Amino acid sequence: MRKRVYCLYRVSTKGQVEKDDIPMQKQRCHEFAEEKGWEIVQEFSEKGVSGFKVSAKDRDAVQEIQRDAALGKFDILLVFMFDRLGRKEDETPFVVEWFVQNGIEVWSAEEGEQRFDNHVDKLMNYIRYWQASGESLKTSIRTKTRLGQIVQEGRFRGGSAPYGYQLVKKGRTGKKNRELYDIEINPLEAVVVREIFDLADRFGYGG
Repeated sequence: MRKRVYCLYRVSTKGQVEKDDIPMQKQRCHEFAEEKGWEIVQEFSEKGVSGFKVSAKDRDAVQEIQRDAALGKFDILLVFMFDRLGRKEDETPFVVEWFVQNGIEVWSAEEGEQRFDNHVDKLMNYIRYWQASGESLKTSIRTKTRLGQIVQEGRFRGGSAPYGYQLVKKGRTGKKNRELYDIEINPLEAVVVREIFDLADRFGYGG
């Protein structure tokens, strides 16, 4: 009897969704399962779900997979890479270990099987997610720093313009050759904004 496989695919950002990252993960997992002679019986896709910011207990897919694991509905949990399960060093290693303790093999199509035969296995499991968590932190720092620089340069970050400002096109284009907006002060609304600040500064007016 062929082993029954559940697959979990995850992308954490809208950009990854738009780039169709999940089909890539799915294709690789299907190829891997076929090589092993396994049968994929269920697949879960998480789009725009951060494995660093969102706890496993708040991820519907992970919760459903754990419930089915407890009921013995599958034999193997397969992911493209282990960080698709999460990037929280204080949680994800123990989620992986929970599956193994409940009789589920945990495999990555790129990294092989995560076993817990000895203390070295446990240590390597923890180090993997400790490293993934660190990478997420560094990515977050880089993103925040760059967004701050964009604001300081007076460039538009996206969304709608706040009151007192307006969006204008000045010929800048983005990666997809789309014309980008710049943000500048709206002269009419600026009068109101200055009055608000003046009332707060001189007379102590609140919100």
